[in-house]
Amino acid sequence: MHIHITMSRKPLVPHPVLALPCACAGLRRAARAVTRLYDEALRPSGLRVTQFSLMQVLGRARGALTQGTLGELLALDSTTLSRTLRPLERRGWIRTVPGADRRERRLALTSAGRRQLERARPHWERTQARLRKQVGATRWSGLFAAFDLVTEAARGAGQTS
Repeated sequence: MHIHITMSRKPLVPHPVLALPCACAGLRRAARAVTRLYDEALRPSGLRVTQFSLMQVLGRARGALTQGTLGELLALDSTTLSRTLRPLERRGWIRTVPGADRRERRLALTSAGRRQLERARPHWERTQARLRKQVGATRWSGLFAAFDLVTEAARGAGQTS
């Protein structure tokens, strides 16, 4: 028996986005799609977007940040944050700085970490520009306001009354 399969050379068209009734499901789906896009772009730098974002925050901070503050800024739980920090520490891109007391763990970028962040930045910038073009300039600026609004609203909704 001989089977012959002919495959079309047309590019694959993604399925239309299905509207989800749950804010969490919709945001998580968008986050996964965007994460895949940035991870692929950052692959040559050896960083994942989660690591790049963390290093960006540390790079913009005035001094070392506590692990708690870093987690709060990125809305990350301590387990996820520790798991993301470990490979960066092993590579010598971040370091622990003594805090006000022995229990406090403060984190800072090393000079090697700053260099790594700068090597990754062009990959990130190109992806950022491509995504901004796809979204459109007007919606792009509103997107960041919406991110902040939803973050604050979720924090407020999580408070007990």
